[in-house]
Formats: sequence, structure tokens, C-alpha cells
Amino acid sequence: MKSVVSSGKRKRAIARASVREGTGIVRINNILIDMVEPKMSRIKMKEPLLLVGDAAYGYDIDVTTSGGGFSSQAEAGRLAIAKGLVEFTKSEKIREIFLKYDRQLLVADVRRKEPAKPNRHGQARAKRQKSYR
Repeated sequence: MKSVVSSGKRKRAIARASVREGTGIVRINNILIDMVEPKMSRIKMKEPLLLVGDAAYGYDIDVTTSGGGFSSQAEAGRLAIAKGLVEFTKSEKIREIFLKYDRQLLVADVRRKEPAKPNRHGQARAKRQKSYR
């Protein structure tokens, strides 16, 4: 049985999705996608499946996410699912649908958290107040 593994990143979160032919079961960390909480994360991860429509029901997708927060994990999972579907189907039409809707579905967001500076109590860019008296 043919299978494709794709990955997605967002901030510190990493997601790996394996796509194979099946009955349309989508699992995130061994939990069905309909049971994922919070609801916003569930909607975010379902976006590529909703855009593809009925074509998504022919594939089983298993996603493993780690690191970051739940929001970053959702965006990393969304990227991994979309990339996996495009790679598995090799469909230019699906690729165009994703790019037209949101480029972030196929291209990773490379922004990272700025490192904290010394003597600033965790803030990356805030300047210390000066007194001239």
C-alpha cells in the first residue's frame, strides 16, 4: 500500500502527516479530528479537507504533532495535511485550490520567536527606561 509522509512547522511546533488510501479517517495524535479541542484548532486543521471536498474521503491521514502551543500545532498540522494531500494525489488542481485560498497551506511560515535580551525580564525588544536626573 502506497503511503506519503509530509511535515509542517510553525514556531516551535512540528507535525508529521502520513497519507494513504483508505476510508477518510483523519487522526491527530491518535484522536479523531472531530474530537480535537479547542474548536478553533479543529477548524484550522480541517481547512485543507474542506477545500478538497469529497476527494478527501478516499484517504486516511494520521498526524503527529509535538512542541509549541495548541494553536501552532494546529497550523503545523494543517500545513502537513495539505502538503501530504498534494504530494499523494500529485494533482495540480488541488495545489492551485490551496494556493488560491491561503499560501500558508503549502508554504511554511518561517517566523520564529525573537530571543529574549539580557536584563529585560523576558521581553525581546522592550527598552529599559532611562532617567537623566
